[in-house]
Amino acid sequence: MSVPENHLYYGDNLDILREYIASESVDLIYLDPPFNSARSYNVLFKDESGRHADAQIVAFKDTWHWGETAESTYFDLVTNAGSPIVSMMISSMRSMLGANQMMAYLVMMTARLVQLRRVLKPNGSLYLHCDLTASHYLKIILDTIFGVLNFRNQITWKRTSTHSDAKRWSPVSDIIFYYVKSDKFTWNPQYSEHDDKYLADKYRNDDNDGRGIYTLGDMASPNPRPNLIYEWKGYAPPEKGWRYSKETMQQLDQEERIWYSSDPKKRPRLKRYLGEVKGRIHDDIWTDIAPINSQAKELLGYPTQKPLALLERIIAASTNPGDVVLDPFAGCGTTIAAAQKLGRRWIGIDITHLGIALLKYRLQDMFALDEKKLYQVIGEPEDTASARQLALDNRYQFQWWALSLIKAKPLGGTEDSKTGKKGSDKGIDGVISFIADPANGKADRVLIQVKSGKVKSGDIRDLKGALERENAAMGVFITLEEPSRDMITEAVTAGYYEGEKFVGGKRYPRIQIRTIEQMLAGDMPELPLTSGVSNFKRAEKVTAEPTDKQTPLF
Repeated sequence: MSVPENHLYYGDNLDILREYIASESVDLIYLDPPFNSARSYNVLFKDESGRHADAQIVAFKDTWHWGETAESTYFDLVTNAGSPIVSMMISSMRSMLGANQMMAYLVMMTARLVQLRRVLKPNGSLYLHCDLTASHYLKIILDTIFGVLNFRNQITWKRTSTHSDAKRWSPVSDIIFYYVKSDKFTWNPQYSEHDDKYLADKYRNDDNDGRGIYTLGDMASPNPRPNLIYEWKGYAPPEKGWRYSKETMQQLDQEERIWYSSDPKKRPRLKRYLGEVKGRIHDDIWTDIAPINSQAKELLGYPTQKPLALLERIIAASTNPGDVVLDPFAGCGTTIAAAQKLGRRWIGIDITHLGIALLKYRLQDMFALDEKKLYQVIGEPEDTASARQLALDNRYQFQWWALSLIKAKPLGGTEDSKTGKKGSDKGIDGVISFIADPANGKADRVLIQVKSGKVKSGDIRDLKGALERENAAMGVFITLEEPSRDMITEAVTAGYYEGEKFVGGKRYPRIQIRTIEQMLAGDMPELPLTSGVSNFKRAEKVTAEPTDKQTPLF
């Protein structure tokens, strides 16, 4: 099994890890799994005015239940985990907690963490992002799988400001557990700028020789150094000796790096210039990275989106250029974007075609590189047969995938707990917005309907009715099955959308039918999108060259 690099995988990450990811092939793993917080996270799509659109599509259901899947996974962990201590740990947890939602969540996480440790290189690191809901249990699981001695840090990230909570301290932080696989791991210390108060207090000296301000550092050795006990220019040696040899002291003296007091009782000190200091080394309390708020430029509308700076810090600290970064819960792709920006190779896994689509749009917007040049997608339909299979497996995943082919924004109503689909969509599955009149910026819409089963002429009439009801410009009907002659005739009778405001004054058929087979072959609907607006919140383009160049993959 070869090492997969720069790949997006659609599917259950447990299956993907077992089937595709080779042992000891990954340098860094960051995972931001659902927190078992007993609520649904929704992807909120917003128009340019910032108002909520009509639709909210469930990205994933953040609730777990003990059922056949949990029982089967638990049985596998107890009997086939490959580690007696993992078997004992998960068995003890079930005895303590019982077969409930929390236990189902912990079983799900344990199975994946066993696989994640397998794919991690001996010098690799893992960061698990969580909140207080299950962090205490996850710490026990991580200690069991990775070993207590391989725990490095519990990082606290302040993710929000204080808010009012009844009878408790306001929860404003997330936890990031940092583990390594062995004592030989990659580590690059990270620094930030000193604050103004620190600089004003410490760096108060300036010789006005062009070298800038400096502070004074101790030149005494912190440990006994008998070979460095000597007199220097009439100054008696410190009790444990000098920090430097005579030769080094001579060089520092010639460079005027040693400060001498007029008081002979005061020992010489070293001048440490601000320009030579990297900054304040980061500790395990991170308050300097702002969360994604409603005004953030990088906001994409994904509810669990993390700041790019957070992942950049983690990736820079625990990898080197060309290393492989894995995110098994890729979501909207912050880990992937940060890895690409810093010149690392990457693997992303997500369980929804909606997530994969959002991630692909983000990579295109940020790096202006398309899928074929930058990465490969595994698990998306590549032909009609695989599209048909996806429709049989999950017709809503099929719908989201079909909409992603033309970058249409999904629409829906209220959540259905069984399907994950939002309720009545009034005959509309997706929408594409565009500028109808560049002179005044007036926007219009193309409504999309997706069908995976049998189709008939009445479906086209329904779409025509939706156009009239919603006062929309055009409609696109995407079908897995071949349209009938009556359907084509019905679409033709809808007439044309007059695109006289666009180059050449082109006319566009007001209702267009495209089969999945046609779209996979590149025959896409003709739409007036010359001056189109983005149907998703666009990620900021990366304009600066990354400091670390990425090595070629293909």
